[in-house]
Order: sequence, then structure tokens, then C-alpha cells
Amino acid sequence: MRQNEENDHPFCRRWRCCENILEYFLRNNQITTEDGAEITWYHAANHKAQMNEALKSTAHMIEADVLLPSDGAEHSQPIMAHPPETNSDNMLQEWLTEVTKSNKGIKLDFKSLAAVEPSMMLLENMKRHLKRPVWINADILPGPNGNSKVIEAKPFLDIVTSFFPDVTFSLGWTTGWHPEKVNEGYSWTMVKEMEYICNELSQPVTFPVRAALVKQSCSQLLWLLKKSNRYSLTIWTGKNDNYSIEDLLYIRDHFDKNQVFYDILEPQNHEFKQAIGIKVNL
Repeated sequence: MRQNEENDHPFCRRWRCCENILEYFLRNNQITTEDGAEITWYHAANHKAQMNEALKSTAHMIEADVLLPSDGAEHSQPIMAHPPETNSDNMLQEWLTEVTKSNKGIKLDFKSLAAVEPSMMLLENMKRHLKRPVWINADILPGPNGNSKVIEAKPFLDIVTSFFPDVTFSLGWTTGWHPEKVNEGYSWTMVKEMEYICNELSQPVTFPVRAALVKQSCSQLLWLLKKSNRYSLTIWTGKNDNYSIEDLLYIRDHFDKNQVFYDILEPQNHEFKQAIGIKVNL
């Protein structure tokens, strides 16, 4: 089986990649303690201009979106773009070449299963340069108000694991937010379904959860994190979501600091970090 071959091969043991995020940045003296709130993010570093800006920024982690171009060619190479875009001035190959020259962590977000295997093949070619946090993200289950298409969990997990048995998975739910009505949180059914999928895995798993939906889902998410010390949350925010700094402080008070990351937009990010005493590099 390919996964065992990967694990047993001496080359792969020598070039074990995909490091733990907090250990990596602590060792590099880029954070001062094992606190997920210290990690900073640069979003949608897809086009070359955004990628270059991200590389010059103080962000620890660079997030970008991967898909196959719309030309329909049989051997299309993955590009860096977020739907509805279908073309880009940046190929994944070029993106990886530039980002791996830095000491930044990588988060790749997949919106289609078709892009996963060709992307993993490119990543595999860069394996010796991946001694850093590498997170692979996909929404694999429908969540509160979620109507986007999910990526089928089993083939996605199988493909990624066959190439990278020690990668960090970022596995989420599709969600929506409606300012005019009461927004339900993550239900027991949703978190139990996610745990059913993830308890079979050996990798670290972070669950991206929408900030505006966390407070009403506190019991469910606490239950989920208690299921394994491999689990964490990544709090993210929609551009027009209605939530308060108090909501973020509530999360901070109820969850372990080394189990929650905050990938949130400005100005709330600055206000939140200020409220908890973390210096923000602008």
C-alpha cells in the first residue's frame, strides 16, 4: 500500500515534513508561547501580487486557494484562484517555489476534488522544502445555512494521506450567515458526523468554524475538542458577519489557548489581540 511505502522509505523518514504549527514558530522565535492567538494569517495570496505582499508581510501562515483552470485540458496544472475565478497569473508550482524560499507556513484550500491529486504530486516534488506547517483545507460536510458544494471526504482524505501522512488537515463545514434572522450554530449531528470521520485519522485536524456561530455551539465544539488532543479550532470570519469582540473573548475563556487559532479580519483582529495583550505587527 502506498501509505506504508511512504512511511517505511528511508528517504521519507529523513525528509519528514509538515511540522506542528506552534512548535515550529516557537523554535523560530516568531511566537513567545504555545498560544494559537499569536499566529497570524495572510488570506487569498493567490495572484502573484498578493503572494509577494504575503511574503513581505509579518504573517506566519499564508493561505491560498487551489483549483484546476477552466480550459478543460486533460493534463491541466493547478492554479491559484478562488471561485468564481477560473484563471490566474500564478500556478501552484510557481507559488510553492516562491513560498518555500521563506520560513512561512502553508495553508492550501481546495474547492474541488479534481485539483487535489495533481497538487499533492507537486507538493511531493517539494518535500525536502516542506519542513514547516502545511495545512490542507476542504469543506467536507454541510453546516449551518451551508449551501455550497462539499468535497467528498473519503477520497479527499485518502489522496492527501497517501502522499503526506503527517500533514495537518483543516476540515470544515459549509456555512452561511443571514443578518436578518437567528443563525443556528453547529448542531450535535454536525459535530458527531465530523468526529466519526476524523477519529479514523492519525493526523492533526483543525476545524475551521465561523466566529459568529461559535458562541451558540460552545457545548458541541468543546465536546469535539475533548475527543482527541490532535484536534483544534480555527476561528474565521465572513466579511459581513455580525459578531463582537466579546464573542471572541468568550471563546478565549472557554477553550484551551493551544487549541484555538484566530484567522479573523481587521479591525476585529487588532481589537481582539489588544484585548488579550498580544502585540500586533502592522
